[in-house]
Amino acid sequence: MNAVLYYVIVFPLSKLPLWITYRFADFFYILLITVLPYRKKVIEQNLTRSFPDKTPKEIKKLRNRFYQHFADLLIEGIKNLGISEKELRKRFVIRNPELMQDLYAQEKSILLVSAHYMNWEWMITGQSLFFPHQAVGIGMPLSSGFWDKKINALRSRFGMHVIHAKIVKETFEKYGKESIPTATLVLGDQSPGDSLKSYWMSFLYQETAVLFGAEQLANTYDQAVVFYLPKRIKRGYYEVDLTLLTEEPKTLEWGDLTEQHVRLLEQRIQQEPQYWLWSHKRWKRTVPEDLTSLKEQQREKFNQYFRSSVK
Repeated sequence: MNAVLYYVIVFPLSKLPLWITYRFADFFYILLITVLPYRKKVIEQNLTRSFPDKTPKEIKKLRNRFYQHFADLLIEGIKNLGISEKELRKRFVIRNPELMQDLYAQEKSILLVSAHYMNWEWMITGQSLFFPHQAVGIGMPLSSGFWDKKINALRSRFGMHVIHAKIVKETFEKYGKESIPTATLVLGDQSPGDSLKSYWMSFLYQETAVLFGAEQLANTYDQAVVFYLPKRIKRGYYEVDLTLLTEEPKTLEWGDLTEQHVRLLEQRIQQEPQYWLWSHKRWKRTVPEDLTSLKEQQREKFNQYFRSSVK
């Protein structure tokens, strides 16, 4: 069934011009605001908690604007499977690629930190086209072996090296030995799996568990950290301004890197909230009882491992 769906519907759709497939998005949007309100309760709850000053009418308007974006996102995700290099370069533009070029000239590997905001799939597919670094993507296998194989093969068709989260160390060490600078894409806004191993901070008026992976990877492998979020120019066209957070992560205090990239995401969400993925259960982790004590323990452990002069 998966193969039939892919070869008969999904892949042919990916080869159609976007102006045609956006008509499907328009129809799907109408369904979302009428008879198929996908995760309506989750979306409204997330929006209400994140924007406590907005009225129910304003929350409903935001929800519908998200649904409109979500419909486009699904179509652009399908297009991503068949988009050509020429079209990808035209529709997804890096405004300051010299930042990455300068780091590459220094043979500096990068953590490219972003979020589930606007269109993240086109960066995954085009990363090797945009930057000189060896592109690396970290992910967990999809439950369907067929879709996992197909999607990863298409994501990597321009040079992205997609790896399992369990072989990050092996991969980084391999490229390090070969003196190949890497740029590893990390989406840092996912809900962590363990409350006690999370970095806790205020985000959108809520105590929030944040993945500490980007900060840990940067310190473990001494990688520079570059942040980006796409900006929508018009339907199907995006621009990216890269922001260097640090070239020397080991000079920063515990939590500084995480605070930086989460605050930048928060600012953008407050400016253009409809483009974040409100349908995911972002605040499903229970806040630990003694948060102050947990933070102190985490800081101590981090400093002992990464900042102690005696390893």
